Amino acid sequence: MPEFFHDKRLYYTPIEFALSHIGGTWKMPILWRLQEKALRFNELKKDIPHITDKMLTSQLRELESKGLVNRKVFPVVPPKVEYSLTEKGEKAIPVIETIMKYGFDLIIDAGIEYPPKKNNNSENS
Repeated sequence: MPEFFHDKRLYYTPIEFALSHIGGTWKMPILWRLQEKALRFNELKKDIPHITDKMLTSQLRELESKGLVNRKVFPVVPPKVEYSLTEKGEKAIPVIETIMKYGFDLIIDAGIEYPPKKNNNSENS
């Protein structure tokens, strides 16, 4: 397969190029949550509680720069910003869904109970 350059980076396969857009720990979970409706920063943060503010900001900026996410600023005080998928971002959803189904299969193969049952017993009793 021929190699190619884009944005000063060398790619060897279309897979590498696709993953430069949606790969990593946070991009797919962000895109997945935006598939139904536009969300504000704090709504995304609440839905992905283990991401830091700095990382969420960084990933949203990167997704926006790649044309996968729209950022809409409303002229109100305090400022209101909503994030939504672009048409290009919507095309990533079936890919993410396939990866999620594969993840479920891996969880089952590993014998992991998912979703885990909540432990109603207090460890301090």
